Amino acid sequence: MIEAPFQFETGAATDTGRVRDHNEDSYLTLPEAGVWVVADGMGGHHAGDFASKAIVESVGSLGRPVSAPDLQARFMDRLLRAHQLIQDQSALLNGATVGATLVALLAFDQHFACVWSGDSRIYLLRAGQYTQVTVDHTEVNELLRTGAITAEQALTWPRRNVITRAIGVHATPQTDERSGGVADGDVFLLCSDGLTEHVEDHEMAEALGRFAPQAACDALIQMTLARGARDNVTVVVVKVSAARAWQ
Repeated sequence: MIEAPFQFETGAATDTGRVRDHNEDSYLTLPEAGVWVVADGMGGHHAGDFASKAIVESVGSLGRPVSAPDLQARFMDRLLRAHQLIQDQSALLNGATVGATLVALLAFDQHFACVWSGDSRIYLLRAGQYTQVTVDHTEVNELLRTGAITAEQALTWPRRNVITRAIGVHATPQTDERSGGVADGDVFLLCSDGLTEHVEDHEMAEALGRFAPQAACDALIQMTLARGARDNVTVVVVKVSAARAWQ
């Protein structure tokens, strides 16, 4: 008898939105490998598309990990490959800015890690508490952190959407990570900033609490579209359940 500690139910949805004419977001769901990714491309037509797709296609080749450290090593290796592909594309475009923000959830046995670069986010709903796991890599967040501006000023800061990190932009991939243990009933939400521009945290938490993962994704996309969807929007939801043993 082999026992897997947890199983993962996944939902995912993306939409171009009401204003943009193409979708630069990409996502990847690989529950069998314990990998979920959202990437938000930057650089305009083709460049942003290329960057986000390069990330999900590269990570999609990581195979089946044998441990949490192995999963982490495989993921970072694939991310480095994508980073190099994006930099090569930038060179072909005469040094034009090409990149993508990234959020990734990695899970193996009882362990999880969130890896990110930029202002896409990961949230966790656990025992009724909804928290943002990631910390935005933005100019405004850095100003807040150092006390240069107040939270109230941040809401209308003219450069509040300027990001300070993205895959493909700097000499090496610049990511942050948080890790921990998964628990029965955890629900993770990964999203591009197209969601957080229009939907409040408490509204996300309510959707995650009311609906199964796919229905929650669909509801959040529809809410964003109803409010104008000025950007592409992508949502991935992962629900953790204690798994039964199987033969």
